[in-house]
Amino acid sequence: MYIGRMVFKEVWHRKVNFLLAALAVTTAVAFLVAFFTASKASERETARLMLKMGYNLRIVAKDADIGGYLIVGIPDKTMPESYLEKLAAQKSFSYNHLLATLDGKMNWRGLDLVLTGIAPEVCAPGQAKGAMTFSVPPGTAYVGYRVAEMLSVRKGDVLDLNGKELKVERCLAESGDLDDMRIQCSLKDAQEILGLPGQITAIKAVDCLCFAKGDPVEILREEIGAILPEAQVFQAKSLADTRAKQRQMIRNIFAVLLPFVIISCGVWIGVLAIMNVRDRQPEIGLLRALGYDTANVMLLFLGKAVLVGLLGAVAGFGLGTGLGLHFGPGVFEITAKAMLRPEFALFLRACLLAPLFAVLASFIPTIIAVTYDPATTLREE
Repeated sequence: MYIGRMVFKEVWHRKVNFLLAALAVTTAVAFLVAFFTASKASERETARLMLKMGYNLRIVAKDADIGGYLIVGIPDKTMPESYLEKLAAQKSFSYNHLLATLDGKMNWRGLDLVLTGIAPEVCAPGQAKGAMTFSVPPGTAYVGYRVAEMLSVRKGDVLDLNGKELKVERCLAESGDLDDMRIQCSLKDAQEILGLPGQITAIKAVDCLCFAKGDPVEILREEIGAILPEAQVFQAKSLADTRAKQRQMIRNIFAVLLPFVIISCGVWIGVLAIMNVRDRQPEIGLLRALGYDTANVMLLFLGKAVLVGLLGAVAGFGLGTGLGLHFGPGVFEITAKAMLRPEFALFLRACLLAPLFAVLASFIPTIIAVTYDPATTLREE
């Protein structure tokens, strides 16, 4: 109790030094909280932006002609629609955003085109996220740019495809690829039109292995092969690599910046502690001469460091959270809603680690203070 009163008297007597040290801890904690918030938001933002690049996994029937599939992008074999349910039911997985499709070539009004049936996108348990692509309501169709132009199809028209009537919901903008020669409808409608009930030609997905060690393709093939032995997995490697490298780069940027911030603030606190020890040398010598032992003097300085750390933790958490929540939504527009909450787990960590950080930064100056011979100090005075 007596040491506690001495610590508070010390703080009151050296207010400027105490506030400057607290400011150093506040700065460190604020940067850590703001960086952590920003890094999480940045990872989410990057992940969402990278999803716009499209699905990078394709799961097709094991007996499909791979050469033909790679050339035209349409598998020549089908597989049961139930495969989608098997994949979606897994709780341990390295993939997400599962989309079952049925592709079939057909000639309609003298034009060769591709009919694609799309099932609603599903996610694995506990991983519900926004869909990456549109879903086509039953009884409607999305018509590719070239098909619409060449056959004068407009929104609201009714298409008769092998006896199945579909209302044109949208005529898509030009994409410059096979989608321009495609009519898209719901999976059930496509199965009826193509005469393939309960069948699909592919399952598209996105891998979750941006930070995995080892070859992602082999991991996915082993994982999915155990669930669907009659299927095979392909990865659009350029898309997957770009997505992984972008996310890793964002994570590495923050990993490089944070040590500089922490070291700088630690040096700041240490310098202030050394200055305090130097200025207080006569008083320390007098305390030692009056009988205060090494432990009491250490507790005086380290107790002050603990108070510095606690005050810096509280102020730094408030400042860092405020900066993150104020500026974050303007930077990370897609994931802004996910950012608009304080990370209270960080507050508990800050209250634990900031005092420890301040004590460590003050430790060497404290050792200097308690080991200095009081007789030498008093003789010099």
